[in-house]
Amino acid sequence: METPHTKRSSFDLVIFDCDGVLVDSELISCRAHARTLTRHGYAITEDQVLERFLGVSDREARATIEAEIGQTLPDDFEAQIKSTILNAYGRDLRAIPFVAEAIAAIDLAKCVASSGTPEKIRHGLECAGLHDLLAPNLFSATQVARGKPAPDLFLFAAEQMHVPPARCVVIEDSVPGITGALAAGMHVLGFHGGSHCRPGYADKLRAAGAQITFDDMRQLPALIADGGQRA
Repeated sequence: METPHTKRSSFDLVIFDCDGVLVDSELISCRAHARTLTRHGYAITEDQVLERFLGVSDREARATIEAEIGQTLPDDFEAQIKSTILNAYGRDLRAIPFVAEAIAAIDLAKCVASSGTPEKIRHGLECAGLHDLLAPNLFSATQVARGKPAPDLFLFAAEQMHVPPARCVVIEDSVPGITGALAAGMHVLGFHGGSHCRPGYADKLRAAGAQITFDDMRQLPALIADGGQRA
């Protein structure tokens, strides 16, 4: 049955980023990365991790750091970070306010396209009470050759969901994510309601190419119904 929020939609698929869009996890993740990197001799703060690597897969971030320091990080580096994050999720992770209600109000196909690992995506959504709303359509950067800002993950998600890229709308909170979605030929809405978003963050998302920015998930169903255009 069509709802008032979706009957006029220009889209067939809504692709959600996970961290910072569905779950308020970015600060948890940045804290874990900063502490682990500093412990291994790459001194970096939570804010610096947020600024430099938000939306970037662990694989791409690791390659950048190893190129800078001229040596490889320990083989179990990702496992150390993953363990720290997953433990923190159980204590501290919360869903983005009103996102469950927004998901339920959008009568379109939905999926997740995240830079996180499959285990991290699943565990985060479970801790936030969102897993059953979106499973099994959970796609990870580990499933493609290149993570965000490349378009590979978004194109892979659209292919798996059998929807042309032009009929997809992506909900992102990061510049790499917006860049990748645009490169995939998709419409992009920039969300800046996570706890990691500082003043002026919406401007950064718009500068990256987000057609619309918003900070309250209660706005999302109407934005999608309007084709991602402001009234």
